[in-house]
Amino acid sequence: MTQTQAPGQKARTRGPSRPRLPRSIKLTGRGAVVALFAACFLSLLFTAWTGWSAFADVMFVMTCGVVTCYTRFSGLRAVVVCPPLAFFAGTVLTQVLTAPDSFSAAEGILVTLGSSALWLFTGTALVAAIALGRGYRPKVPAVPLLSDLHEALRDVRPRADRWSRRR
Repeated sequence: MTQTQAPGQKARTRGPSRPRLPRSIKLTGRGAVVALFAACFLSLLFTAWTGWSAFADVMFVMTCGVVTCYTRFSGLRAVVVCPPLAFFAGTVLTQVLTAPDSFSAAEGILVTLGSSALWLFTGTALVAAIALGRGYRPKVPAVPLLSDLHEALRDVRPRADRWSRRR
């Protein structure tokens, strides 16, 4: 410890400076989608080589939660819709690379998607829950009320004074 003393003041001791942590990592929407796809593909590839199917499913759900937590608020829309698509794309790519023929690849895709359906639902629900918890609210288009529709049609309908002038 070092002591510093200014004229007319007591000596102060300065402790070791606190280590500064780097800023939190924030992914863009595209970066989050790519990270989710990469995690799905690599875990499915590991599963294809080892035969341990639970690994890919658990990695998918875990990656869904992590990616949603570390995505910028502006990128949450892309993250909310992409988990099933990323898993499907990872499954197709893995089966194309590891299957001996196209029929086996198609069969592997359907079996993998069928056996992982509950995990897909869980991961997608987790993404939606975390996104809603972070404040994401999807924009719902406004449904026009009947009075608004009536006002809009009033401008389109010909008026009686227009018809009287044309006769």
